[in-house]
Amino acid sequence: MTTRVTIDTMGAGGDGVAMTSEGQVFVPFTLPGEVANIAREKSRGTLMALIEASPERIDPACRHFEACGGCALQHWQENSYGDWKRGLVADALAGRRLNFTLEPLVPCAPHTRRRAVFAVRRTEQGVLFGFHRHQSHEIIDIHECVVTVPAIVERLADLRQLAALLAQGTKPFKLTVTATASGLDIAAVGCGLPETAKRRTLTTFMLEKSFARLTCEGEIIIEPRKPLIHFGKVAVQAPPGGFLQATAEAEEAMSALVMGHLAKTKRAADLFCGTGTFTFRMAEKMAVHAVETDAAALAALDHAARNTQGLKPITTERRDLFRRPLMMKELARFDGVVFDPPRAGAEAQAKEIAKSNVAKVAAISCSPVTLARDLAILTDGGYRIDRVIPIDQFLWSSHVEAVALLSKGR
Repeated sequence: MTTRVTIDTMGAGGDGVAMTSEGQVFVPFTLPGEVANIAREKSRGTLMALIEASPERIDPACRHFEACGGCALQHWQENSYGDWKRGLVADALAGRRLNFTLEPLVPCAPHTRRRAVFAVRRTEQGVLFGFHRHQSHEIIDIHECVVTVPAIVERLADLRQLAALLAQGTKPFKLTVTATASGLDIAAVGCGLPETAKRRTLTTFMLEKSFARLTCEGEIIIEPRKPLIHFGKVAVQAPPGGFLQATAEAEEAMSALVMGHLAKTKRAADLFCGTGTFTFRMAEKMAVHAVETDAAALAALDHAARNTQGLKPITTERRDLFRRPLMMKELARFDGVVFDPPRAGAEAQAKEIAKSNVAKVAAISCSPVTLARDLAILTDGGYRIDRVIPIDQFLWSSHVEAVALLSKGR
């Protein structure tokens, strides 16, 4: 049985939202103003037929759109899509009653995502290699991806072959592929460790295809070349499965904003530093104390720092900033702080920064909601928000990055 609805607005998750007498219904792949027949199950709707299309609807860029759940909004005209994504940041910050001016959205171009996480499963018909269907465990076999860099897309056939070699039984697993300066870095999780004979086969295949590295369950199977990621002038040997900004272009935009804000800083702390996304750019101009809980990431950062000439001093500290944030007294030696936490944000750390007299703070986040919470803590402590810049690092998805730049007079 189908129900006819009118889509009233776009939800924060990228689904069209219809207001009905029985409450909200979220309908993927629809746009505000559209009339559609849907199959409804509680608050979820499946688009069965589009009766009246929005004038803002455009042809999607990818043939897998609507089947593959990797993108939610390829069908929306660029300006309206950009306004909505910018609005995600505006609404989150306004909800905390913050005083801010939101700058224009920094756009994201297709074919720039440098990491892809593929789902793999062996079936009787062969190996499925692709992405999950929207809100489903079903794997959609893909043959193109318009958000991912050509260095990965052009090797889909080879990656599918590799996935077939790794697949044991019918258990699904993940294959994370990262484009690095040295070639593709491939990490398999959930497929188990290969036995000796399979390792020889995998080694031969990896060498034949000129891939940089293969790890299974965190163990390096073969590494013909160290996967290198460049942060400014520094080449870092990426640890298996380590965090990396989704696109190099967004990383450059965020780094430029951070460096502009810290232009007069002499000594800064880079908190949740990862492998040095901001650390090494900062160290061209100032001394940096880099703090991170992930041992492998911090080791990669430290190794690169020790083997690169021409940088200001870099010190490192392994520390869980959720449990043990840098305290107000520890922050007293810095005149700048950068923090780029996971989606959970940096509530405990923000409380300590708020009590400090650090002159310049740059907050980077992929979650507008937790960013707004952390900014509210900082402004309650006397900081003013100088700039907020939304960055569309996750093209055609419901995710958005944001950089907030704050100051406090001593």
